[in-house]
Amino acid sequence: MSKPPPLPLRFAPEVARARDQGRPVVALESTIITHGMPWPQNAETARAVEAEIRDAGAVPATIAVMEGSIQVGLEPDALDKLARSEGVRKLSRADLAPCLAGRATGATTVAATMICANLAGIEVFATGGIGGVHRGAESSFDISADLRELAETPVTVVAAGAKAILDLPKTLEVLETLGVPVIAFGQDAFPAFWSRDSGLEAPLRADSAAEIAEAHRMRARLGLPGGQLIANPVPGAAEIPRDEITPMIERALKEAEASRITGKALTPYLLARIFELSAGRSLDCNIALVRNNARLAAEIASQLAARPIVLPPGPD
Repeated sequence: MSKPPPLPLRFAPEVARARDQGRPVVALESTIITHGMPWPQNAETARAVEAEIRDAGAVPATIAVMEGSIQVGLEPDALDKLARSEGVRKLSRADLAPCLAGRATGATTVAATMICANLAGIEVFATGGIGGVHRGAESSFDISADLRELAETPVTVVAAGAKAILDLPKTLEVLETLGVPVIAFGQDAFPAFWSRDSGLEAPLRADSAAEIAEAHRMRARLGLPGGQLIANPVPGAAEIPRDEITPMIERALKEAEASRITGKALTPYLLARIFELSAGRSLDCNIALVRNNARLAAEIASQLAARPIVLPPGPD
């Protein structure tokens, strides 16, 4: 039988060196660049997040699909090209292979970034907030693929909880059903993206990167599939408290329903509308929480780099 073709992975030189040297690497998604912010703020934010990871002693690997390859780490010119591009596909699990096969340009969501990070041997991923169960899902069945990916792909994901536009109680219930550890960092409350406290208690708590890394390694030793969700609250100085942001979310949701905006278009619409209603505060908060998540992810990755993978012994 012929050997299968190699995986379509292309590593940036900085990432390739880090892998060869056993240095910590943190994956970053690319939809925040293509679908989250306008030029040039998108490129500036991406570089600032990468700088946070480097300053914390790790190497950033922003992931995107370009020219028929999964780009693991973007050189400055490639990042700028992506940030200026129009019509970039938004990739989740279902879209990744067709985009690669068609040599199209695609930006990775949480689910697709987890898949690509795992293929690249990267164990930690920093993002803003995960997707989850949308409000009204009992009728629409609109549930993000991020939740299933967390149950299947062994990557620790650092996020400021789930996006507050979602049905957070149902999101937590689905994560519990799927066996995904949801670990709040440094507090008992589950954060809600722009707000430190969703009003819900997190199932688990950790107070150090070392605890999180040890739990990640223990899952591998036990042979448990899937990753962990680390719910890292936004810094207090940047947060929009729940009682302030909730009326904006409710208004944006009603307007989206009236305009019949659904599916992949819904989240970008809601985030853009909340940006308008908050006079830009939501975007400032978003940038602060992503940078904060990047710092914690770098600490976790550093702890994992100091803990080599130890698999259980095979049968005699």
